[in-house]
Amino acid sequence: MTTDTKSADALSPVGEAEAVRIARPEPGIAVITLDAPATRNSLSRQVIAALDEAVARLSREPDVAAVVLTATGRVFSAGHDLKELTRHRADADGGRAFYADTMQACARLMQAIVNSPKPVIAAVQGVATAAGCQLVATCDLAVAASTATFATPGVNIGLFCSTPMVALSRNVSRKRAMEMLLLGEMLSAEEAERYGLVNRVVAPERVLDEALAMARIIAAKSPATVAIGKEAFYRQIEQPLAEAYAYAASVMVENMMARDAAEGIGAFLEKRPPVWKGC
Repeated sequence: MTTDTKSADALSPVGEAEAVRIARPEPGIAVITLDAPATRNSLSRQVIAALDEAVARLSREPDVAAVVLTATGRVFSAGHDLKELTRHRADADGGRAFYADTMQACARLMQAIVNSPKPVIAAVQGVATAAGCQLVATCDLAVAASTATFATPGVNIGLFCSTPMVALSRNVSRKRAMEMLLLGEMLSAEEAERYGLVNRVVAPERVLDEALAMARIIAAKSPATVAIGKEAFYRQIEQPLAEAYAYAASVMVENMMARDAAEGIGAFLEKRPPVWKGC
């Protein structure tokens, strides 16, 4: 099975942001595609803004249950656009204001993915480095091609991957995160899976299909329950143990009061398929 993401609508604003496209290949599933292979799908300011807009738009759409984030070309994303950053060294302040705005915009994008009620699945077909690796780590799930590679190589060029470190250190162990950050070496897809950076490694031609299959399974669940669970996961993981249990218990109580929970439990006991209402 293949999916033609080229049939997607271009996101506004136009220009470079046309590198970000949305497709809806089947009910309940949306695909965001980074489509600028000539720039290695770099996260320029316009691309960051377009991705942020895409996530916000799909988060609001009731008919979207899961989102797949993928890219065209040999590179998933090379991270920030270093040429764009370098040009702003000629600014009156040496680029400080532009750099601050760029890093803040990127941070907002990453938080928008985490805070979206829709699960976001990265389908990584190629190289993911620096903020591109951060994007993979930020997604809720990730499928990688066996030929994909990952790195946070900023240390090699005098620019430590400090913002990618935030997502990376919340996905892999401390020692593994520090290894990636301090050595700046490229990881294979198999190593990334072993580290916990990606969920599954598949043949290159199956990456998008595998991500869509995961999205399809999620889309069959109660959207309200999935949204409750995703929010609770990210909130509890930052809390001390006792607080996490207290919070999770309160979430369970509220979840039990929902119509979909009553329907799901009833359907299980009656051995019939549930009919979700999203509430």
